[in-house]
Amino acid sequence: MGDPYKTGMFKGVNPYVRKKPLKGKIIVVLDGKYEERGLKLIVQPSRCIKVGEVHELIITDEARGPGDIVNRIAYVGFFEVKESAVIVSGDEVKINGRVVGKIAGYDETHMPNHYNIVVNAPELVTGNEMGIELDSEIVIG
Repeated sequence: MGDPYKTGMFKGVNPYVRKKPLKGKIIVVLDGKYEERGLKLIVQPSRCIKVGEVHELIITDEARGPGDIVNRIAYVGFFEVKESAVIVSGDEVKINGRVVGKIAGYDETHMPNHYNIVVNAPELVTGNEMGIELDSEIVIG
């Protein structure tokens, strides 16, 4: 048997009944936008993220999900994970209590170094444009 997401076992079913939110701190604030980034979101809607890992947060205003290509992006920043969690497409992303958007999916371009965690938002706005500071709290869940 293969990957349950690739084989469609969970189609229309959300197996994530209860889960803890991921908590972390911003360690790099980014400022940059691209119209043709070409991020390839993996088909899996979830990722296990461990304490101490560092991952990148990217915003798109293209309504996309797992398995899609995302071109229009704005860089937000890198964060360090303070509490391990399973994050899932559709999870809300908050920075300092402010809703940034919802997870669209994950790009593995830079793995095993870090995931690009792509977030759907109403507009392309960078971390610098949002006024995010170092050590800002990020919560996903």
